[in-house]
Amino acid sequence: MDFWPEFRATSWGKEFIAGGFGGMAGIIAGYPLDTLRIRLQNSNAGGGSAFGILRNVITTKGPGALYRGMGAPLASVAFQNAMVFQIYAILSRSCDSSLAANDPPSYKGVALGGSGTGAIQSLLLTPVELVKIRLQLQLQNYSNIPCQTAAHGGPMEVVKSILKLEGLRGLYRGLAITTLRDAPSYGFYFWTYEYMREKLHPGCRKNNDERFRTMLIAGGLAGVASWVCCYPLDVIKTRLQAQSPSSLKYKGIIDCFRRSVKQDGHSVLFRGLGTAVTRAFVVNGTIFTAYETAVRCLFNNNGHSSSQIEKPRVQTCGRRHSDDGIVEI
Repeated sequence: MDFWPEFRATSWGKEFIAGGFGGMAGIIAGYPLDTLRIRLQNSNAGGGSAFGILRNVITTKGPGALYRGMGAPLASVAFQNAMVFQIYAILSRSCDSSLAANDPPSYKGVALGGSGTGAIQSLLLTPVELVKIRLQLQLQNYSNIPCQTAAHGGPMEVVKSILKLEGLRGLYRGLAITTLRDAPSYGFYFWTYEYMREKLHPGCRKNNDERFRTMLIAGGLAGVASWVCCYPLDVIKTRLQAQSPSSLKYKGIIDCFRRSVKQDGHSVLFRGLGTAVTRAFVVNGTIFTAYETAVRCLFNNNGHSSSQIEKPRVQTCGRRHSDDGIVEI
């Protein structure tokens, strides 16, 4: 098992591990709010407020129900975070060939690179979110939620059930709408982050000496911006992925949009937005805190003290810096 220490000692390995810690911490912190968002999006008109749904879930199923389905995103988040930021680092710089090696990517490169990253990573995210949504909506006594699914004990049981009833194609139900949501969402996310950190701490995109508070605020605002820009698409995605073969309600994206608006009005496209925005800020704060703590520990504790080793310069998110970085919302 010599591979693990060698992997952990590399800059890429440290980023991968720290990204995993940050992503998992963010999921744990924001998952109850995410469950409420999913239930609000998939409920009928008059389905109740976020507080009413929260009280109903805790009363009928207990607090643990708010974390149902967390295993799927928690298990994949480390790889997903590493993939997202490696792809973004490449794409954001390739969009502007005139950049010097040590210059940060242009805002245009940031937006285009983020959009491309969102489109590519939707291939991984679609099955994960499908399983998560099916488990989050699994509450037999909750009458406001349509498209009930049979009770499952965990993510693997849901995967097996989907493969048995729908085949491999069933795991990618909602791929098109996920891609349409994530491409602009990630473009807005990375652009807002880079823009806000520069506004909050001028010059930090080049010298990377911004305060930790700057990263937390910029990350939180980036998360909010990314959700606001794509939220109607997220509502449609939730409704499409909540369907099972025995309870198909919508024929596709356009049909889901038309029927949802016709039944519940245009306000349905923003149902649960307040919960999602709150969660976005909370999750970003948690992710950046966990990520920064982890990356400092990894750079300072490989059997050496910080005075005994030279901290390598790590390429993260398309810019160069010593021991600071960001990780996905």
